[in-house]
Amino acid sequence: IFFRCVCTMAREQSRFGAFLLLLGLALLGISGYLSTTQGPVALWALAPGTVISTLRPSTHTSVPVARRNMHPGAFHNVEHRTAPGASEALAAAAGDSEVKGTIVVIGATGLTGAEAVFQGLARGYKVVGLARNPSKLVVPAGSGGADGGQPLADGALTMIQGSVTNKADVMRAFEADDIAGVVVALGGKTSEVGKTMLTDGTSNIIEAMKAKGLKRIAVVTSIGAGDSEKQAPFFFRVLMGTVMRGVFEDKNNQEALFLQGPGADLEYTIVRPGGLTVNPPTGQINVIDGEAGSIARADVASFCLDAILDPEWKYIGKTPCISSLEGTSWTKDRSAAARGA
Repeated sequence: IFFRCVCTMAREQSRFGAFLLLLGLALLGISGYLSTTQGPVALWALAPGTVISTLRPSTHTSVPVARRNMHPGAFHNVEHRTAPGASEALAAAAGDSEVKGTIVVIGATGLTGAEAVFQGLARGYKVVGLARNPSKLVVPAGSGGADGGQPLADGALTMIQGSVTNKADVMRAFEADDIAGVVVALGGKTSEVGKTMLTDGTSNIIEAMKAKGLKRIAVVTSIGAGDSEKQAPFFFRVLMGTVMRGVFEDKNNQEALFLQGPGADLEYTIVRPGGLTVNPPTGQINVIDGEAGSIARADVASFCLDAILDPEWKYIGKTPCISSLEGTSWTKDRSAAARGA
């Protein structure tokens, strides 16, 4: 009798366990569906003013943008590639008869800054870049495709040698009278640029913009800056509190210049990207509230250009965290490949 009772209990527990398993799988499936269809995501195509919201990446169709000599993956619907040329060639590629205006890129030779320069030219704008060593400017690996790494020169490009911490140098970058906006993509080793370069340099940029009556600016900082600390992966947060503590103090102070400082009345967008790569652009950029994934610098640059050129940009005065198609398990890549070497 005892044995029969034990067997009966075992069978009942087995049925109950199977029921719980099926119920758990059903709930997991529903949860997964909701997380991919109702999450707070906005997808941005690589075209000024094109916004497709609340769509999953698999359903997104990128919009073609006329460009010159860019990686084929940058704009899925454009098949031809034209040779590098002067501003006339760029304007013809964009379908316009004249250059549209000037974009100022601060930190123009960096990996993200070079993408902003390259893509700005491809959109038909003149570009003024400020860098400590302009000769380091090359076609970016991400958007440049086979031409990546070659010297970048164009009749619509003006490079200024100088330091962002020098007011006179910064003012020289703002001499044009048709400036549409400013992209700030500063970086560098603390031992070379100083502990407060981001804050001091951005203060000079804000002063120069106000002197010229300019409004639009996109500033690249990082995931983990400001109130986005919990959106960074765990191991990156460890770095933020140890070897990168000084860098993030400078980034936070840089952001504060806009959030509660002299740049508060500008039409700013503080861009906080996830793990940066030099991969080709995907054309899909997710504005996220959760943990950030990685993103190509080419996509970051495109987002920044939209931020200064789109008259109806929805992130003015905000601090969007952005990632792309990759997952959230990225770690800080310190390899030569990640630096475009």
